[in-house]
Amino acid sequence: MFSFVFPTWSAVTFVSHTHTHRHRGGVTPRRAPVGSVSDRIRNRPAAAAAAARIPATKTTNKNMARRTVCLVPRWCSRVFSVELDGAAVYFAPREKHRGEDAPRLFGDARGGHARLYSLIVCGGDRITRAKFHGELRDKLLRELPPGCDVSPMSSFVPDVRDSLLKGYFLKDNSQGSSTTERLLRDMSQRDPVSVCSYLKCVEGQVWTQRLWSPPGSAEMSKDFYVVPSDAPECHPSTLNIINSDVFYSFEEAHDVIKQCGDIIPEAASVLELLRSRAEARSKPDFPVIVVEGLDATGKTTLTESLRDALGATLLRSPPQCLSPARARFDREPPLIRRAFYALGNYITAEQIGQEGMKKPVIVDRFWHSTAAYAIATAVSGQACNLPAEGSEIYRWPGDLLQPSLVVLLTLDPEERKTRLRNRGQGKTEEEEKLDQNQLFRIKVEKAYQRISGPAFVTVDASPSADQVLQQVLRLIRAKCHL
Repeated sequence: MFSFVFPTWSAVTFVSHTHTHRHRGGVTPRRAPVGSVSDRIRNRPAAAAAAARIPATKTTNKNMARRTVCLVPRWCSRVFSVELDGAAVYFAPREKHRGEDAPRLFGDARGGHARLYSLIVCGGDRITRAKFHGELRDKLLRELPPGCDVSPMSSFVPDVRDSLLKGYFLKDNSQGSSTTERLLRDMSQRDPVSVCSYLKCVEGQVWTQRLWSPPGSAEMSKDFYVVPSDAPECHPSTLNIINSDVFYSFEEAHDVIKQCGDIIPEAASVLELLRSRAEARSKPDFPVIVVEGLDATGKTTLTESLRDALGATLLRSPPQCLSPARARFDREPPLIRRAFYALGNYITAEQIGQEGMKKPVIVDRFWHSTAAYAIATAVSGQACNLPAEGSEIYRWPGDLLQPSLVVLLTLDPEERKTRLRNRGQGKTEEEEKLDQNQLFRIKVEKAYQRISGPAFVTVDASPSADQVLQQVLRLIRAKCHL
């Protein structure tokens, strides 16, 4: 059976079964002489070459042809990243070869019979791309033959915001290539993807990337050399976070849900809840205290105790009015799912504005949770890949009500797991990920602590519930003058 090779922290949530791509240390590739691609490529597999020559038969594919032809002039400015065994391998296409070694990704395939391909989702608007990327995963799982390994892949222009395109890298170890090539040929004809095959030159140490030309294009398939590329200064996954994984204005999130009206019936009911939304209110007369933290750190106990001690109103985010739609939006790709929960924060902000005119307000989770989990999920790899402290990615939305104080409850991981077991309740998907992936938990906690804007304090939740309550009450009285 074919397997998807994904680290558990990947932004795409697959289970990692096997890690088949291994670097074969000790091999020193022979450097190839400089020359053009057409001079260097020999003995291509006939089937791969045939698959690259897609017949121009369907006039309905003109838009896809224009899309790929449009990409070609800028293709060499892009860098490609493939996630393997918990690390990214970077390479770039070049029209001239200057003697570079093959990237590790291709060195692993040297001497074997694997056929290599990539698919980058690049057609249509971002809603179309997000939906199709999720569907592409399911399609590959269903239709690829046994013996195929697939890894998450992206393409980007370094330091250029919103340039990140997502896709998959295929290593086909199956007997015969007709099934995989037929699937990719069909996809290149009708789907919003750019397909590439990777071919080894006669010398055996130099690889080329062939960008397939879709139907309706007057251009021939284009060949590029594949050369190693340095890791970018900022992790590529950060390029598309703003207003795609984390939303920084009501209008940006609202526009995404509005565009989904024709494909998600529940979108209309969500927009109806926001129809009467007023502009951001002035600061409430009474303090607003948000309590954040992972599950089982004591948020529910503390927020209820604060409500009673301060005579406050207790609100929770996301608000109850979104509950009927949550199951549907939880199945959507990150762009749509994050926009949905971002709007939940604005609904909660309206409730805070109303209640905060009458008495103090305690909020169980707010924008910190929405942003921290989104950032930790979007940024693959190690915690060092997170945006640096002070990055604009951590800024509070300008049109979202700021609380008077944010309290983050922290707890030793083993103690938190013990509390979860004592609850006797089933775990949420989020909690399963936190338990199975310590790296993800570390990234969530770091993202929490780097968010700028409202006053923020961290409180150790390991003492008794009453001790934690008294400590937080002292902080509230000191910082909020209650």
